Amino acid sequence: MAQLTIEISDDLAQRLAPFQNQLPELFARLIAMTLPDEHASPAGLPVAHFAELPSMYSEVLDFLVTRPTSEQIVAFKVSERSQMRLRELLDKNRSMSLTSSEIAELNMNEQLDALMTLLKVRAYTATKSATGASDAP
Repeated sequence: MAQLTIEISDDLAQRLAPFQNQLPELFARLIAMTLPDEHASPAGLPVAHFAELPSMYSEVLDFLVTRPTSEQIVAFKVSERSQMRLRELLDKNRSMSLTSSEIAELNMNEQLDALMTLLKVRAYTATKSATGASDAP
């Protein structure tokens, strides 16, 4: 394996310290996501990333392409299988036994959860606004 030496600020070094053992994987992912690739999709993302989506991500995408109503968005929950997988990842995270791909999967699920939470808040607000407008005299 080749060795690479770079100069970074002390602040960045401190921020990267907890990820020291994961730096090669993190750099590889960064390069795969940012540099052009002959196997890239039209959007610029490597095709391999589409095949590696966690099941929870696929479920949410499949749900969103149905153009759900605000009420359906508020009521949406991922499958029990996806919830079990998330619990498994969280348990492994607590015991500090996640692989680098599991860390990436957990991070993706956290981002997806944050996005869905924001979407649900907006959908709930839209539902309440529509209900309030129809109740007005």
